[in-house]
Amino acid sequence: MCGLAGIFHAAPVGIDANLLRRMTTALSHRGPDGEGFHLEPGLGLGHRRLAIIDIEGGHQPMFNEDGSVAVVFNGEIYNHADLRPELEAAGHVFQSRCDTEVILHAWEEWGVGALTRFSGMFAIALWDRNRGTLLLARDHLGKKPLYYGYRPDGALVFASELAALAAVPDLSRRIDAAAVEDFFALGYIPDPASIFEGIRKLPPAHYLLATRTETARRAPARYWSLARETAMIGAREAEAALLGHLDRAVATRLIADVPLGAFLSGGIDSSAVVARAAVRRTAPLDTFTIGFPGTDDERPYAALMAARYHTNHHTDATEIDYIAAARTQARLFGEPFGDHSSVPTRDVCALARRHVTVALSGDGGDEVLGGYRRYRFHVVAEAVRRLLPAPLRRHALAPLARLYPKLDRAPRWLRAKHTLTEISLDSALGYYRTLAKVQDERRRALLSPGLRARIDGHDPATRILALMAEREDAAPLAQAQYVDINTYLPGDILVKVDRASMAVSLEARAPLLDRDLVAFGFSLPARLKLRGGSGKDVLKRALAPYVPGEILYRRKQGFAMPLAEQFRAGADRVHARLMGEAMLDSGLFQPDALSRLVREHETRRFDHSTTLWLLLVFEGFLAREAGLADADSPQMAAGGFR
Repeated sequence: MCGLAGIFHAAPVGIDANLLRRMTTALSHRGPDGEGFHLEPGLGLGHRRLAIIDIEGGHQPMFNEDGSVAVVFNGEIYNHADLRPELEAAGHVFQSRCDTEVILHAWEEWGVGALTRFSGMFAIALWDRNRGTLLLARDHLGKKPLYYGYRPDGALVFASELAALAAVPDLSRRIDAAAVEDFFALGYIPDPASIFEGIRKLPPAHYLLATRTETARRAPARYWSLARETAMIGAREAEAALLGHLDRAVATRLIADVPLGAFLSGGIDSSAVVARAAVRRTAPLDTFTIGFPGTDDERPYAALMAARYHTNHHTDATEIDYIAAARTQARLFGEPFGDHSSVPTRDVCALARRHVTVALSGDGGDEVLGGYRRYRFHVVAEAVRRLLPAPLRRHALAPLARLYPKLDRAPRWLRAKHTLTEISLDSALGYYRTLAKVQDERRRALLSPGLRARIDGHDPATRILALMAEREDAAPLAQAQYVDINTYLPGDILVKVDRASMAVSLEARAPLLDRDLVAFGFSLPARLKLRGGSGKDVLKRALAPYVPGEILYRRKQGFAMPLAEQFRAGADRVHARLMGEAMLDSGLFQPDALSRLVREHETRRFDHSTTLWLLLVFEGFLAREAGLADADSPQMAAGGFR
């Protein structure tokens, strides 16, 4: 695992080596084991290395035999050993056993088509001098990040994190108004946007070509997408095939020349990975769990798995001050990022890094195999929509939803306002509302008139609607999964894990997000994933001989402490933050609306904890941009966030 940065000019001009070094220095946490540079007229490549495979021979930038092709690379190509014989048979000569060299020769042999041959996680910057072409590429699902932007002189700059691009002095850092709305709608900023107008994210499964011969800027192009076919397969056959995919994915991700372990949350997905990894190890597997005080502590369930597979189990407990932690989000992510489970994720990564350099995770199981509760709701809502004509839903259910009180503190079965609203809408808008962190009417009440004018009709739902339309002929579950695999997974889950792990120089690998496993899981019919009101049924049945039933069939828990009571007890601190210099000087928000939100939450009139957390995170971003110090904020310790 590594960090990369670079500068490309269409003209063969000199490259500022000091600037390139500042960019890579900002990525030192991603690669503490070494750095490397390549400069030639019009091009500069920089790299920070976390050595995992071929520790002695895998230094970057890496070159082909005659030095005409150079590459810097972040990630792992898990099938590099399978591709190597084919490339050798075509006449390519290898000087190392690392996966980076496979990228070089695959480009020479197949060009852009090489990207479809790779199985793994990657962000690639490759320069081909003979073709006068720079290739930027990102893996199929977006596990590894890549940001880019254009300087006023036309130079293309790119890097693994926004922090590296902050070192570029003339790159626009004007806040993107539409990105602000996206953040408060979704809790993250979806690609291709970033919080800054002048910086973009290369989307997953896309590549960007820049050449010496073309002055126009090319748009990124897609090289892969999920197939539409639904597998015609029985339950037993599906269970066996799923285990086969999982075993192959785990086996390839156990290859490392450094210590390796696994996260173990006590949930189904991490238990599945540990169960299949532990039996393939000659030595006990190291496993890692973070617990929270109270009834949601998952450590007892993790201990069941650890005992069953005789792992070297490491646990820790954490109590989190989320008001203070909000200030660290921008330091870690470079822009507002609202998934509050990222805070304990940092802690479990720091725990793992004290023992290993690589950790397997269970990320992706919910998106691939239908685990989220919102999937079950969406399928039911679609069935209701088919029974009720659209005019009846719009003219009867919608007014009823507006009249129904918002009962935040009532039992779940009495909280019908959102349910009625979502069923009254068409399919795509209804699903968007289940994803939204702050609903449209409340969100727009928080934003200043000036910001609303700059947004100029942007609607965060548009992306969801477009993705639903791409699969309008698919079953409701497949539609919802397709949306999440293209938005929530790369924009939230994978960003969280990448930044939290890389902050402490830990490589995280996700077997359940193996390209072939994802394609297989997505293709399965809904009846094998959703059964009896429960998701991931095919995985649960496949794992029954290997994972205790107490884990397979217990209620799903979130990986974080609850926010509501913290924000009530610390209402004065919250109010001071939201009414402080950073927020008021920004001109982005309505001060009266912010103050009212805090007081309504403090007095228990409403539960505004999600909205307040997002506002605190955004305040932390603004404070960081303004250079405001805060003694209430945790500091970056040596080795990462603590």
